[in-house]
Amino acid sequence: MEGICGANCEECSLKNKCKGCKNTNGCPFGKQCFIAEYINTSGKEQFEAFKKELINEFNSLHIEGLGKINELYPLNGSFVNLEYLLPNGMKVKFINDDESYLGSQVECEFNVGKTKKYFGLLASNSFLLVSEYEEGGINPEIVIFKRR
Repeated sequence: MEGICGANCEECSLKNKCKGCKNTNGCPFGKQCFIAEYINTSGKEQFEAFKKELINEFNSLHIEGLGKINELYPLNGSFVNLEYLLPNGMKVKFINDDESYLGSQVECEFNVGKTKKYFGLLASNSFLLVSEYEEGGINPEIVIFKRR
């Protein structure tokens, strides 16, 4: 099975929960996937241009320790929906498990020793999110949340 975006759905661990974006007209997890909607509305070529625009936006943030971003991948929210600790002690999630996003995980360039840090990049048509966390998404902190 292949997604509208070209993702190989057979490699996804959610393939048993997913109804397929071609079968659901871009709503594989119950909500409209912005990637499928963009491709269906504007075409694959325009989507690739949009993705390059997002990559340029991430690179223009000049975050210390974050190397150059070259690619973003379609990701289901349940894979990347980390719980962030607020100053008042509450824990919150900022995205939806049943929506799709474009994102990537990049190892911090300053890693030394046993504890490795990673940057998680996530985007939709309305926001950019950069977080930093330890391996496995432990102790996540928001670096930047920016509306587009």
